[in-house]
Amino acid sequence: MRLRRVISSVLLLALTSAAQGETGPVLVIHGGAGVIRSSMTPAIEADVRKALRNALQAGYAKLESGQPALEAVAAAVVVLENDPNFNAGKGAVFAHDGKNKLDASIMDGKSRRAGAIAGVETVRNPILLARAVMEESPFVMLAGKGAEDFAKQAGITLVQPSYFRTERRWQQLQKALADEKNPQASTDGGTHKHFGTVGALALDKQGNLAAGTSTGGMTNKRYDRIGDSPVIGAGTYADGHCAVSATGWGEFYIRTVAAHSICMRVELLKQPLAEAAEYVINKDIPTLGGDGGAIALGADGTIAMPFNTDGMFRGWVAGDGVVHVAIYPDEDESGE
Repeated sequence: MRLRRVISSVLLLALTSAAQGETGPVLVIHGGAGVIRSSMTPAIEADVRKALRNALQAGYAKLESGQPALEAVAAAVVVLENDPNFNAGKGAVFAHDGKNKLDASIMDGKSRRAGAIAGVETVRNPILLARAVMEESPFVMLAGKGAEDFAKQAGITLVQPSYFRTERRWQQLQKALADEKNPQASTDGGTHKHFGTVGALALDKQGNLAAGTSTGGMTNKRYDRIGDSPVIGAGTYADGHCAVSATGWGEFYIRTVAAHSICMRVELLKQPLAEAAEYVINKDIPTLGGDGGAIALGADGTIAMPFNTDGMFRGWVAGDGVVHVAIYPDEDESGE
C-alpha cells in the first residue's frame, strides 16, 4: 500500500505540473478506484480505456463549443453510466435484495447550486435527474420513489429495472453473499465492493467549474444504505476555486467531508491542489481506516488524481485537446 501511494503522489504532481500553463477548457474524469489488477482481463481493460476516451471526447466537445462546464460534466458521466464496465447506470452493482439502487449528484461551482438523488431503481441516467433536481426544483436531494416521481414530471428517461442487470454484477453479488456465509474463503476481504463510482470535473472557457458523480453504490448493501456520491461536500463539490469527485469507501468520505475538505484547503489554507488532495485522500482518510481515490481540478487548470488502491480508471484532456487515459499507478498518463 505504501508503494502505491508513493507512485500515485508522483503521478499527481507530474499531472499538476503538466496542466500548469494550459489555456482553454479542461475535463477530468474517473471510473472508480475499485480496480483489482489481478482480475483485469485484456478485453475488459481495452473496453474501459475506450469508454474513458469516449467520455472525454463527449464532454470536451461541449467545452470546445463554448458550452458551460455543467454540460460537459453531464455529457461525460452519461457515457460512463451507459457502459456496463462501470458501477453506475447500466453497470450498477446489486444490493442485498437483488436490486440496483442508484445515486448521483452534480454541482455548479460559480453559483454553488447542487442537485442529488439517491436510491432510484428506474432512472436510466441518474446524473441527468440530479441536474433536474438542481435546475427544476427548490431542493438539493431527493430519494427513492419521490425522486422517481419527480423524474417522471421532469421528463427524465425511465427504464425497467431489468435494464441494469448484467451477469457480471449478478455474480459479484452471489460471491459477496457466499463470502458472508464463509468469510475465511474470501480472497479480497470484500474491500473491492466500496469503490465503484464514476465522475467528471470541467473547467469551461469562461473559467467556471462543475463536478458530478454517479454510482450504483456498494455490492450487497442493505437497508437502503447511501454512500458519499450523492452527498454534496463528501463525494462531490465545486466552487469558484476547486472541483472534486471522489471514489472510495463512502462512509469515510462522508466522515471527512472529503470533497469539500480538499477545496477548503485550497481556498483557506492556500495549499496547492495536489498537496490538498494528497492530504485528504492519502493521509486523512487512511488514518481513519478508509481508502480510495479522487480527481480534483483547480480554477487555474491544475489537476490532481491521488489514489491508494490497485488502480483508478481515470483520464483528462486540456487545452491542447489531447486525450489521456490511465488505470494503474505506474502509468504515465501519456496522450492517446
